[in-house]
Amino acid sequence: MFGYITINAPELKIKDYQTYHSFYCGMCRSLKKKYGRFGQLALNYDLTFLAMLHTGLYEQPEEVDKHFCALHPTRKMEACRNLAVEYAADMTMLLAYFQYLDHWEDDRNAAYLAEAAVLRKKVRRLAGQYPRQFRAVVCYVKELRLAQQKGESDLDEIAGLTGNMLGEIFVMQEDEWSGILRKTGFFLGKFIYLMDAYEDLEKDEKQGSYNPLSFWKEKKPFEEWSRSILTYMMADCCREFEKLPILLHVDILRNILYSGVWTKFDQITQKRTKEEIGG
Repeated sequence: MFGYITINAPELKIKDYQTYHSFYCGMCRSLKKKYGRFGQLALNYDLTFLAMLHTGLYEQPEEVDKHFCALHPTRKMEACRNLAVEYAADMTMLLAYFQYLDHWEDDRNAAYLAEAAVLRKKVRRLAGQYPRQFRAVVCYVKELRLAQQKGESDLDEIAGLTGNMLGEIFVMQEDEWSGILRKTGFFLGKFIYLMDAYEDLEKDEKQGSYNPLSFWKEKKPFEEWSRSILTYMMADCCREFEKLPILLHVDILRNILYSGVWTKFDQITQKRTKEEIGG
């Protein structure tokens, strides 16, 4: 489901792109160190955004080191490390664990069950370290499956489940900013869920799988209707984000929220248009 909250690279300054990449590399390094290869496979853009958001909000010091890696064997890459990166890596793994279990329930593919088994002990540690976040994800998984089984057609209702869960993930610590962070995560979570539904609509219909947008596909033109719904989500998200007193990395964060999040939507829409013309 995750992977939509990314940068619009052409619109970033070179130094900002390098900074963003250092957080992405830092997340990768942290996941590998804590969770091994399975951790690296769970790396995604959405939680990299969270690491930058917390770094900017709390103005956390950044330790940057250089290293070689399998993807870049010829030159050293900068990797950022701090508490925000560590927290985002832990949340990445928590979400990935339950995603593996969900895939197992859907597909009965033993590989997903094996991946979850490898991580089980470490996720138990996360449950003790982050009980509020852990409960939120467990509750989310149960409620989402129930809503899917009954064929929920209310977009606010079904997308709100992801929003509630991500809202808790966005709160690293209870403080004066917790309320705003929860709302920012809530609207971003709704956006992510609906973006995922938009991307998977054709595949889900072919497979006979649940997709909430299948109840609304007769809206014409469907792409414009979908964009308007997603725009409402991001407008609410950005309104909450702008209440946070962030100066550090704010240009990168705004690039993501105001522009980068639409990259995948535009790619999907353009692909469908080409297929319709070709068909």
